[in-house]
Amino acid sequence: MIDLHSHSNKSDGTLSPSELVDLAAERKITYLALTDHDTVDGISEAIARSEEINSSPDGMRAPEIIPGIEFSTEWNGKDVHVVGLNIDHHNSEFVGKLSAFLESREGRNRKMAENLKKMGIGISYEGLLRMFPGCVLTRAHFAKYLYEYGYVRNVHDAFDRYVGPDSPAYVPREKITPVQAVRMTLMAGGIPVLAHPLIYRFGDEKLRELIREMKKEGLVGIEAMYSTHSAEDEEYVRKLASEEGLLISGGSDYHGINKPGIELGTGCGNLNIPEEVWYELRKR
Repeated sequence: MIDLHSHSNKSDGTLSPSELVDLAAERKITYLALTDHDTVDGISEAIARSEEINSSPDGMRAPEIIPGIEFSTEWNGKDVHVVGLNIDHHNSEFVGKLSAFLESREGRNRKMAENLKKMGIGISYEGLLRMFPGCVLTRAHFAKYLYEYGYVRNVHDAFDRYVGPDSPAYVPREKITPVQAVRMTLMAGGIPVLAHPLIYRFGDEKLRELIREMKKEGLVGIEAMYSTHSAEDEEYVRKLASEEGLLISGGSDYHGINKPGIELGTGCGNLNIPEEVWYELRKR
């Protein structure tokens, strides 16, 4: 069993990269891709922990760590996520472009914190950094902060009232396009994959338009096996992949307790991704 889409607390997951590897070892996952949002900061730690487990004499086996990333991009006014698998996370050109991308996110986060403060919320950007050290801050972190300090009933309430797209504190962020994410992945020697394609609700025609744009630049795969996909969903994406000349990928999109009911490797209980999926992607 493999999992080609997972998150640590370096973005919006709740487990550290080491804890994520420990959990994967427990679940006998053989290949694990760490694909944090817009950062590669957790990869070295995950690889080191995997090597540590595999060199211990107790017989426990850790998965091989596939260095990855999940890009937050925008297409036709909608969020689209692109997973990059097997990237060289030390590639200087790639890391430089990623740093510039993160600076844009930081500016947006500062503005959101300022907006919340104007609304009477006791929050500061520095306070967020103290609560979530070493993380790439996302709106999920804002929501958790608001919940922890009693401003909202739950995280969903925080999005509805404060940080969702139609909420008063929301600040849009300049995003790269899916095509740029494909190019960045290839620059780092990686394998670009369109993540959870049905979440966007584009419809068949629009989804194919997006895929064809990305494929011209080197898109390799699409996530057919995904935690929230029904059997019919998976069948549709597999057929789409075949018709558009793409390979299939799959992953749980595990975030720990930030996404209740989704488990590493098995998703909602219906996920079992065979190693052959990774072998085919890697071969391509």
